[in-house]
Amino acid sequence: MPKYVPDMVAGYYLYFTAKCVIEAMHVHAGDANMTKCTSAKLYVYENGDTKVQRSGCVNERDMAKIREYIKNNHRQMYNKWKKYSDNGYYRKQ
Repeated sequence: MPKYVPDMVAGYYLYFTAKCVIEAMHVHAGDANMTKCTSAKLYVYENGDTKVQRSGCVNERDMAKIREYIKNNHRQMYNKWKKYSDNGYYRKQ
């Protein structure tokens, strides 16, 4: 399970799985145990904006922090994504 960053953001790991790479770029946000809560899933647009497909157990305050992190770091995150997938950003703008 590749992580976008080694540290947690707002208490959540940001990652994708090998099964995910058939879709457009997205980010899962899961807690440290990866079993206590359902992970959130956010699709990432080319400009760094996100579309929340599901919020899982991530509260609104933490989701805002995660979305801001993705907005500020989406290019570096995309570079990791494209090592595993030929699919680009969500609905390219």
